[in-house]
Amino acid sequence: MARLRNYFLTGFIVCAPLAITAWITWSFMGWVDGWVKPYIPAQYTPDTYLPFALPGFGLVVALVLITLIGFLTANFIGRAIIGGSENVLGRMPLVRSVYTALKQIFETVLADRSSSFKTAALIEYPRPGLWCLVFVATTARGEIAQVLSDQGDEMLAVFLPPTPNPTSGFLLFVPREDVRILDMSIEAALKLVISAGLVSPEDDPAGPLSPQQASRLVSERLRARERPEPVD
Repeated sequence: MARLRNYFLTGFIVCAPLAITAWITWSFMGWVDGWVKPYIPAQYTPDTYLPFALPGFGLVVALVLITLIGFLTANFIGRAIIGGSENVLGRMPLVRSVYTALKQIFETVLADRSSSFKTAALIEYPRPGLWCLVFVATTARGEIAQVLSDQGDEMLAVFLPPTPNPTSGFLLFVPREDVRILDMSIEAALKLVISAGLVSPEDDPAGPLSPQQASRLVSERLRARERPEPVD
């Protein structure tokens, strides 16, 4: 029974990530197709000539259009059109704030020159003695740096992600001397956060576990659980 349990858990470890990845990919393709296909004339869609629906066609069209827009934006005429559109959006009270914030976020995250979230660190939060894993964004700038200048040390902007959903969290400004930089990569730190501490960099130093490694890891953890507690 112990071997059957280990085989089942090993198969689950191998199959679950593949199934979830396939489901997320398929759902994303269907979501993009649902947005793009209604705007494509029927004579230009392969579904009209095929006896079955072709998934991913809308995604391919969206990628081509986005690339074409990027190409047109790189020349003088495209920049003029984009500049005029941004001027129109800049005069709309509510839309202006949303568009400006989203544009700054995407430019910061996707720009090659950005150094956002390239370092993982530890800070004491919410009280001394308790440590949280954070991602270092940048140093404090502008008005925030001026207001916090009386702290006597350079302030770092860090992002504190919750477990197991790292897409939301807290923005904290912490003195540099209170931030302990880690050697682990951002990918390893994200695995640690998403798994609630179950997957540490020591468990997965070189990427996903092979079936043999997964089986050995499961067996070791099961033996550790079944080992009797020492009696005082």
